[in-house]
Amino acid sequence: MTTPTIPGFTRHRVRVDDGVALNAAVGGAGSPVVLLHGFPQTHLMWRHVAADLAADHTVICPDLRGYGASDKPAESGAGVYAKRTMARDVVRLAAALGHDRFTLAGHDRGALVAFRAAMDHPDAVSRALFLDVLPTLDMWGALRGVSAAVGFHLYLMAQAPGLPEKMIEAAPEPFFAHFLDAWTRDADAIPADVRAHYLAASAAAVPSIVADYRASAGVDVEHDTVDREAGNKLAMPVTVLQQDWGAALGYHARGLWSAWSDALRHRTVSCGHFMAEEDPRLIAAEIRALADR
Repeated sequence: MTTPTIPGFTRHRVRVDDGVALNAAVGGAGSPVVLLHGFPQTHLMWRHVAADLAADHTVICPDLRGYGASDKPAESGAGVYAKRTMARDVVRLAAALGHDRFTLAGHDRGALVAFRAAMDHPDAVSRALFLDVLPTLDMWGALRGVSAAVGFHLYLMAQAPGLPEKMIEAAPEPFFAHFLDAWTRDADAIPADVRAHYLAASAAAVPSIVADYRASAGVDVEHDTVDREAGNKLAMPVTVLQQDWGAALGYHARGLWSAWSDALRHRTVSCGHFMAEEDPRLIAAEIRALADR
């Protein structure tokens, strides 16, 4: 099956670290917007949003380190898949493409990378948008009791190297397909060719995906804790779009995000988790409104 693409976008391969290059689709012209994908996806989750934004922005859609067609270094230490490292990748990618300052939007895992990029690189990230996620530190605090079963994969992939990789590699397609099915309200939003691409790309990246999640149970919590204790906040305008998970999981999402931003716009949306594919017009409009502020 032919790998789907974003029409009108060109593919770039940019070295961002020793032995690590990112695959990125780039298109459009105008002020730069960088879009970071989630799990279990690749940069193609942005195909509709990116095509819309390319009318008046330069749009950069990378595969994160460890995902898609980007390099997947071995997990030789906790820092290899720390969000701090992955955030640095993104800043270096944008700079290599000629953009030292940009609007950054992320979904799911990409939103965690975007959060760390915005915290660590406020000189590079002018505005930030986060889709359907909580900051890592708050996420672990929100998951408790039987309601935490929705995040079973977080606990599985937090385990020491070996067991989670073996379990997932034993049946990668049903594992990753579970999330595409369970988290989507509109099944038609992810067509067969894109779904097949996501499943194949994820099955080929099990060790690095697990390493990404494992980092979120360790070093990423440490980094967030340092910022929380120091009172550090996001320095730029912030938009957060989320489903209404608070009632089910027992947390107040707007309140948790407000602790990290004094310039927050928080909105609850009615589509499923994969909102950039289920309601791309809304997401493109929100990113454009933030980028053009």
